[in-house]
Amino acid sequence: MSESIKEFFNSEMLFNILTNVIGLTIFFVIYFIIKKIVKKIAVNKLNPHTASLLTKSVKYIFYILIIIYILGLFDIDLTALLGAAGIAGIAVGFAAQTSISNIISGFFLLTDHAVKIGDFVTIDGISGTVDSVDLISIKIKTPDNKMVRIPNETVVNTNLQNISFYPTRRLDVVVSVSYDTDLKYALDTLATVPEKCPLVLKDPEPVLFYTEFADSGINLTLGVWLNNSDLNAVRNQVFIAIKETFDEAKIEIPFPQVDIHTRS
Repeated sequence: MSESIKEFFNSEMLFNILTNVIGLTIFFVIYFIIKKIVKKIAVNKLNPHTASLLTKSVKYIFYILIIIYILGLFDIDLTALLGAAGIAGIAVGFAAQTSISNIISGFFLLTDHAVKIGDFVTIDGISGTVDSVDLISIKIKTPDNKMVRIPNETVVNTNLQNISFYPTRRLDVVVSVSYDTDLKYALDTLATVPEKCPLVLKDPEPVLFYTEFADSGINLTLGVWLNNSDLNAVRNQVFIAIKETFDEAKIEIPFPQVDIHTRS
């Protein structure tokens, strides 16, 4: 038994083991150095979305190279291995088709710059803040703190609304007034609301227009501009200001009602 062990662990075998261990160590050292350099450059030069995708690409490339290296240590011929896969390889190929499509879509997202980490978006009817952009999918956090994973292919093929893309946006508030109200007086009164809201931007100027003849009243629209980060605060300020201003002006904001007429 001891002789067999001595024959197995001869000097040549020990040399090969030591060489391979050193090779793997060098491989990992080079990977960590490259990863650190890429991460440093990405953080300083690129936006979080591009930086995240770049660092993950480096990681996946390293995994592929290390697998090829380890297979080479055992003298496994990749060509023969792939040939032996045969029909199984075709089945895997069909199964991986969606993943490959998502990866390609991920690179389209990278070059398109339509969405990045931290943006508030609406995709396929789902709204939330982008937490991560990966090779296969993006993850968003909804306002009620749920994580939703959306495949990159869906992001590319679906209408995407990015509320954070521009630094400012417009908030439209529809207000209804009674049919008995003087419309010019109502519009002039509504025009005084923005100046009572400190967070509303003065440039661009607010917009005012008549919207429609609705069932219970005539609708007017007030559009005010604001910074994206102030959305909820501005919404609250505008609603309070409209109610107070219309109460002071004795303008009625109607509610749905039905008139019943009887005939004898």
